[in-house]
Amino acid sequence: MYDLIIVGAGPAGLTASIYASRYKINHLVLGDMCGSALGKAHMIENWPGEKSIGGFDLLSKFYEHAVSLGAEILPENMIAIGKEGDVFKIKTSSNKDLEARTVIISSGTKERRLGIPGEEEFLGRGVSYCAICDGAFFKGRTVAVAGGGNSALMAALMLSEHAAKVYLIHRSDNFRAEPVMIERAKAEAKIEILAGYNIREIKGGDKVEKLLLDREYRGSEELLLDGIFVEIGMVPNGVLLRDIGVEIDELGHIAVDAACATNVPGVYAAGDVSSGSSGIRQILSASAEGMISASSAYNFLKTK
Repeated sequence: MYDLIIVGAGPAGLTASIYASRYKINHLVLGDMCGSALGKAHMIENWPGEKSIGGFDLLSKFYEHAVSLGAEILPENMIAIGKEGDVFKIKTSSNKDLEARTVIISSGTKERRLGIPGEEEFLGRGVSYCAICDGAFFKGRTVAVAGGGNSALMAALMLSEHAAKVYLIHRSDNFRAEPVMIERAKAEAKIEILAGYNIREIKGGDKVEKLLLDREYRGSEELLLDGIFVEIGMVPNGVLLRDIGVEIDELGHIAVDAACATNVPGVYAAGDVSSGSSGIRQILSASAEGMISASSAYNFLKTK
């Protein structure tokens, strides 16, 4: 029996662990940091104290800090959660059964899919959701990035270091990314921006060979290439919490108050999976929520 189980090993979960250790809370972190979105980020330039640092390098610092304070980390996923009386029961991906008096959910998000023909078929054969993981496989090749936010432009810039050509395809004429990211993408000679286009289908033989667009580009609806990186946003990983009555908002985020508390006593949520921080999805806000949720769990445990 743990006093606290933290689900997720990203910046929110690991920060929660750091503070839980300082509060002397008997706790477990459940999750693999390789699954964190931060670990897949090519470069971070808005973390105070680090002018520029790789996402995995920054996440490793979180991990090392948590471990140095005695954190127990189990690199597995939560596949089910239940509640009996005041005890939360969690089943892991290897069928371990765990119990805790409080829970912090910091399970982050998963990649949003395009939902078009060929996407699932060519997964791992030219379709990727992680530029930093797979970009080096496309050295000297032609690739596309689908999306218009910071992650899409960051992926395009990173891929331009390997690929001969990068198409940046966005369904709108207006990009959601920060102006500095847009300027960098426009200044990179290897990146060609296709704004106002939708991808209808991914086609190929043994691997990706072309995209089918919803209108002609340079005289054809087909765009020849070797791979596509999908960066169109993320979907919160909080759906399992419905099993214990936790409120999920209309966007799929776990609804929390200013203390990162859910409507179920003893359950807290932090980071991208939560509705907190006015919808700002940043490492700073995730870390802050991790700290707040650990403090709230500590105060709850004191009352018990």
